[in-house]
Amino acid sequence: MDTRQLAAFCAVVERRSFSQAADQLGVTQPAVSLQVRALEKRLGTQLLDRSGRRVEPTEAGLRLYRGAQRLLALEEQVLDEVISEGVGELAGTLAIGASTGPAAVVVPQLLCEFQQAHGEVRVGLEVHDTKTVVELVAERRLELGIVGAAPRHRGVRFEPFAYDEVVLVCPPGHRFAGRVLDVHELASENLVVMQEGAGVRRIVDDELRRLGLRLRDLDVRLELGLQESVRSAVLAGYGVTFISRAAVEAELASGALVEARIEGMDGRREISIARGTGRVQSRVAEAFAEFARERTATLGRGLGLAPSTPDPPA
Repeated sequence: MDTRQLAAFCAVVERRSFSQAADQLGVTQPAVSLQVRALEKRLGTQLLDRSGRRVEPTEAGLRLYRGAQRLLALEEQVLDEVISEGVGELAGTLAIGASTGPAAVVVPQLLCEFQQAHGEVRVGLEVHDTKTVVELVAERRLELGIVGAAPRHRGVRFEPFAYDEVVLVCPPGHRFAGRVLDVHELASENLVVMQEGAGVRRIVDDELRRLGLRLRDLDVRLELGLQESVRSAVLAGYGVTFISRAAVEAELASGALVEARIEGMDGRREISIARGTGRVQSRVAEAFAEFARERTATLGRGLGLAPSTPDPPA
């Protein structure tokens, strides 16, 4: 089967557009249309529904898409292995994404150490919120993702390799500092939160709901995109925030920020490697995933993460 036709077809399914698929592949739109029509003619069935505003796969198209993903991934792996074995070293490009929490502290160190150990490897890191990273992995635009939450997605599987904790922090001298709070005390304080789609925000939403409260019940006046943004806002005295412990280890150690706890709240979260379902990984991706697991197990808290299941909350 012509893998160029399969690649064009998969790009249209993923982008829901012939023109956007052409941009992704670096070819013209007529070329993509020609490849898809040739594939439909060969199989004797319609693969795409072109009647709406967006192109959608038919039932036959969905079945082909799932199989085509595996074939294209296998082709990538074979080519990568042939090239890598030819030079005797790990080589290629690692296209990886990370959510803002892990990307702020942990992922850069892991990637730098990995690239230094494998000089022929090129690394491209994209930083987005968790939802976007997962979608990009599902669409095969990123080979791996590292995220602090695992939203359900049929096109992605998650492999936990470390643990982190979402904590409530405030400036020193704040009335919350060092205390164990009833969750309803949050309603009287200006809360700075991360944007929707962030892993930390998802953990906070779930835990507050479990304790009988919702973010909309609180005084949320600042909704900021990045962990660096909410950390800076709290350091400047503009409120309190929930944030990854790994992102504020230095500030907690120096006393620039102080932790508070919510009674009954469990902020532990898994840090996971996200992979496309049914996709055969390249040697570079497999090597990095193994490196990340081993390095986290070796360094432990030195990376700001726990490499094994943490103790139950007190």
